[in-house]
Amino acid sequence: MLRTALFAGALVLLPASAMASDIPQESIDKINAVLSDMKCQVDSADIEADGDGYELDDIFCEDGQYDMDMNASFEVVGKKKE
Repeated sequence: MLRTALFAGALVLLPASAMASDIPQESIDKINAVLSDMKCQVDSADIEADGDGYELDDIFCEDGQYDMDMNASFEVVGKKKE
Protein backbone atom coordinates (compact mmCIF):
# COMPACT_ATOMS: atom_id res chain seq x y z
CA MET A 1 0.00 0.00 0.00
CA LEU A 2 2.79 2.41 0.91
CA ARG A 3 4.63 1.58 -2.33
CA THR A 4 1.48 2.34 -4.30
CA ALA A 5 1.10 5.70 -2.57
CA LEU A 6 4.74 6.59 -3.21
CA PHE A 7 4.44 5.58 -6.86
CA ALA A 8 1.28 7.65 -7.27
CA GLY A 9 3.04 10.61 -5.65
CA ALA A 10 5.95 10.24 -8.05
CA LEU A 11 3.55 10.25 -11.00
CA VAL A 12 2.01 13.48 -9.77
CA LEU A 13 5.45 15.10 -9.64
CA LEU A 14 6.58 13.73 -12.99
CA PRO A 15 4.71 16.20 -15.22
CA ALA A 16 6.06 19.17 -13.25
CA SER A 17 9.63 17.97 -13.52
CA ALA A 18 9.20 16.97 -17.17
CA MET A 19 7.93 20.47 -17.94
CA ALA A 20 10.76 22.14 -16.05
CA SER A 21 12.86 24.06 -18.50
CA ASP A 22 16.59 24.59 -18.85
CA ILE A 23 15.84 28.16 -19.86
CA PRO A 24 16.89 30.68 -17.19
CA GLN A 25 14.08 32.73 -15.65
CA GLU A 26 15.83 35.91 -16.81
CA SER A 27 15.47 34.77 -20.43
CA ILE A 28 11.82 33.86 -19.91
CA ASP A 29 11.25 37.33 -18.45
CA LYS A 30 12.89 38.97 -21.49
CA ILE A 31 10.78 36.87 -23.87
CA ASN A 32 7.63 37.85 -21.97
CA ALA A 33 8.63 41.54 -22.11
CA VAL A 34 9.04 41.39 -25.90
CA LEU A 35 5.71 39.61 -26.26
CA SER A 36 3.99 42.08 -23.94
CA ASP A 37 5.15 44.95 -26.17
CA MET A 38 3.54 43.06 -29.07
CA LYS A 39 0.35 42.61 -26.99
CA CYS A 40 0.95 38.85 -26.84
CA GLN A 41 1.45 36.27 -24.13
CA VAL A 42 2.76 32.71 -23.85
CA ASP A 43 2.84 30.07 -21.17
CA SER A 44 6.47 29.49 -20.13
CA ALA A 45 5.94 25.74 -20.68
CA ASP A 46 5.56 26.57 -24.41
CA ILE A 47 9.05 28.12 -24.66
CA GLU A 48 11.85 25.85 -25.87
CA ALA A 49 15.54 26.54 -26.35
CA ASP A 50 16.31 25.98 -30.03
CA GLY A 51 20.02 26.08 -30.85
CA ASP A 52 20.88 29.76 -30.85
CA GLY A 53 17.44 31.03 -29.91
CA TYR A 54 13.97 30.07 -28.77
CA GLU A 55 10.92 28.39 -30.23
CA LEU A 56 7.60 29.64 -28.84
CA ASP A 57 4.41 27.69 -29.41
CA ASP A 58 0.81 28.75 -28.90
CA ILE A 59 1.35 32.46 -28.42
CA PHE A 60 -1.89 34.36 -27.96
CA CYS A 61 -2.00 37.86 -29.45
CA GLU A 62 -4.78 40.38 -29.97
CA ASP A 63 -5.07 39.35 -33.62
CA GLY A 64 -4.81 35.57 -33.18
CA GLN A 65 -2.62 32.66 -32.20
CA TYR A 66 0.95 32.23 -33.44
CA ASP A 67 4.11 30.16 -33.28
CA MET A 68 7.26 32.28 -33.20
CA ASP A 69 11.02 31.93 -33.28
CA MET A 70 13.32 34.33 -31.42
CA ASN A 71 17.06 34.61 -31.75
CA ALA A 72 19.42 34.80 -28.77
CA SER A 73 18.98 38.61 -28.77
CA PHE A 74 15.22 38.15 -28.20
CA GLU A 75 14.28 39.42 -31.65
CA VAL A 76 11.41 37.73 -33.49
CA VAL A 77 12.91 36.02 -36.55
CA GLY A 78 9.90 33.92 -37.53
CA LYS A 79 6.16 34.22 -36.98
CA LYS A 80 3.47 31.85 -38.24
CA LYS A 81 -0.25 32.33 -37.64
CA GLU A 82 -2.10 29.20 -36.60
